[in-house]
Amino acid sequence: MTEETKKSYTPAVGRRKRASARIRLMAGSGDVVVNEKPLAVYLPVETMQTTVMKPMEVLGQAKSFDVTVKVLGGGLAGQADAISLGIARALVAHDEAFRPPLKAAGLLKRDAREKERKKPGLKKARKAAQWSKR
Repeated sequence: MTEETKKSYTPAVGRRKRASARIRLMAGSGDVVVNEKPLAVYLPVETMQTTVMKPMEVLGQAKSFDVTVKVLGGGLAGQADAISLGIARALVAHDEAFRPPLKAAGLLKRDAREKERKKPGLKKARKAAQWSKR
């Protein structure tokens, strides 16, 4: 096994909320496999599939690369956003010329919003018990 055969993919990581996605981008026919399942099976909602494929559609490369994803944590929406960011980062690592259109589309920005922690004495992060004057 030569060095080139061993690393014939471009790795990247994408995160959103509690979800973390490890991406492997390879030259291919446009297959996207998430946790060893086809994209349509893992994410059955059409809008989530569109979110995942957006970086490749912006570049017109939807049928040029195969993507293998290992994603864990969070819910399906957070996982879809994490995969999208990971694919965008992998595309930029593969070819730096992809950066300007992806940046213009806002696909290289990490959404840093996380769930706020619960505070002592409150029911949730900010929700308190009902206040009573008397």
